[in-house]
Amino acid sequence: MPFLKDGSGSPSNSERDFDAFEKLVEDLRTALGSSSGLDSDDVDPMNIQQLMEKYISNSSEWESYALGDTSRAYTRNLIDEGNGKSNLLILVWSPQKGSAIHDHANAHCVMKILKGKLQETLYSWPDQEKIREGQTSPPQVTRQTVYGENQVTYMSDKLGLHRISNPDPDDFAISLHLYTPP
Repeated sequence: MPFLKDGSGSPSNSERDFDAFEKLVEDLRTALGSSSGLDSDDVDPMNIQQLMEKYISNSSEWESYALGDTSRAYTRNLIDEGNGKSNLLILVWSPQKGSAIHDHANAHCVMKILKGKLQETLYSWPDQEKIREGQTSPPQVTRQTVYGENQVTYMSDKLGLHRISNPDPDDFAISLHLYTPP
């Protein structure tokens, strides 16, 4: 179920102008079509990333979906359920807060920064053999990258674990995430 304007009582989508954000949502939905998501043979993950890269962030187009809460590290705001095989969300990151280290449960994630900067810290997977032997094997940092407004990145479990955080001490950061499968 999309949470964008449905056009009820107004001209059809083909008869009216979308703003660029609405067009991005439509383009992503079209690109995923009736597929089962980014794992499908008929979906090119680079196409999804290019669609996100093409969109130039304009806060007036998405700010009504960006609901923040400083008592939480971040909030997740659903924009579109796509074809039932993906979720498009806006995440609002509180100042100097971030996610826990996490995997993506075999999902793919394409993330675009809409406002501010986000730091991504990638980690290696724990050594399963050590764990089986009763030893500790904490994740090790493999890379840290700071992404700025309009930059896009991709994440999947094949790349390891990661953590996203907002390094800004005073302001929220906002990002757009496409997860498939949801």
